[in-house]
Amino acid sequence: MKTKQFEPTFESLAARECPDWFRDAKFGIWSHWGPQSVPMFGDWYARHMYVEGTPQYLYHLRHYGHPSKFGYKDLVKLWKAEHFDPEGLMALYHKAGARYFVAQAMHHDHFFNYPSKLNRFNSAEVGPMKDICGLWKAAAKKWDMPFGLTEHMGASFTWWAVNKGCDEHGPYAGVPYDGSDPAYRDFYFDNAEHLTPDKNYPMWYTKNKTYHDDWLAVMKELITRYEPELLYSDGALPFGSHWDGNAEEGTYPGNETYRTGLEAVACLYNTSINANGSNQAVYLQKDRRPEVHCVGVLDIEKSQLPGIQAQPWHTDTCIGNWFYDAKQTYKKPEHIIEMLVDIISKNGAMLLNILQRPDGTIDDEAHYILDELASWFAVCAEGVYGTRPWRVCAEGGSGVKIEDFTEEAVAWQPTDFRFTCKGKTLFAFMMRAPETRVVVIRSLAPEEKVQSVRLLGGERLAFSQNFGALTVQLPQELPAKYANCLAIELG
Repeated sequence: MKTKQFEPTFESLAARECPDWFRDAKFGIWSHWGPQSVPMFGDWYARHMYVEGTPQYLYHLRHYGHPSKFGYKDLVKLWKAEHFDPEGLMALYHKAGARYFVAQAMHHDHFFNYPSKLNRFNSAEVGPMKDICGLWKAAAKKWDMPFGLTEHMGASFTWWAVNKGCDEHGPYAGVPYDGSDPAYRDFYFDNAEHLTPDKNYPMWYTKNKTYHDDWLAVMKELITRYEPELLYSDGALPFGSHWDGNAEEGTYPGNETYRTGLEAVACLYNTSINANGSNQAVYLQKDRRPEVHCVGVLDIEKSQLPGIQAQPWHTDTCIGNWFYDAKQTYKKPEHIIEMLVDIISKNGAMLLNILQRPDGTIDDEAHYILDELASWFAVCAEGVYGTRPWRVCAEGGSGVKIEDFTEEAVAWQPTDFRFTCKGKTLFAFMMRAPETRVVVIRSLAPEEKVQSVRLLGGERLAFSQNFGALTVQLPQELPAKYANCLAIELG
């Protein structure tokens, strides 16, 4: 029997349930990729190339020419994706432990990675001449991986007002950037209303109702075309949260203020219901107020939450910069694995962006990270997939720093553990294995009697349980290079 359809209201959408696939998958890989990868200069290139004096502006001026002569509309034509191999990459990603995959549909640059009827600047008509999203979806389905899309269009109207500016100094002072060209207004937006004399251009959601309708039409096109199991908004639920204030405790904000966003989420869920009989789709957004993120799953960009959360939540992060950046240092594999373990112990999931060069390939450092992840998952997957938070998430005095856009590596100690569970099995991840090879866990309650202990990737281990402590003797050689895991069977 098909589930009842959702209405575009907070009251209706708050009744949604997080599908089991998302709670079980725990780890996904993201392709945050598009024409902004062409300069290999990192994130937000399409904005900063129009801000005089920034490193991106200077690079663009000296490498491509002044943005009045060679603008972003010209740069996108250089993105060819000529060596893009989605099937080969997906095989690597699945082996590296990913159990869902997410592709970028469009960034703030208003370039679409699919053949849109609503935007002529798309990857099937300009640049690659390929349906990037469609190719990714086909590759994900070969591995039976849920497929998601990310949209960053909500903030685009204000984010890209800079293309209507001009230089204040130098040989091009006063010469308008190409965003002022009427022939390309459909791509660059009719957004001069967001220019400010001090160039402190806002980057939050616009109040422009015409743009709200345009955004909703694009979301419906995406959802109808690809039927994604996951849709991520790079920001809060469009379009109300940045000016309507907080709702009173225990109440929902006004539905009309968020009408556009609510309609998109209802469309996502109802499309899934029509295809599956029940909603199997997840909506991710970043407003931390429970009265707003009740319509979907809360996403925390490059950060975490403290302690076990009652509802599933999500982190999106990357190995380096968001777009390929030749200057960027990558995270070490052990840091990524330790982040993942800490996140899943708190009822979270983690999406990791693997950077692609403009031709679609990944570099040797990214291959190395994937290989290290694959080796770790080959040993420790049982403690990850399909698990749930235990009674407590952690033991020990070390922990991650909870601060926005902060992902510092932790100096873990042998007394630090992170826990998950499945049925009567408690999984204890050792954040640092003790050199003595004697593990002591103190979080078990007196009534929680240990029946056996085994090392994932190894054998059963000798143990004792006395005076509120579980003591386990490890072998000298451990099966995983990072965060080894004990499977503790409780009576």
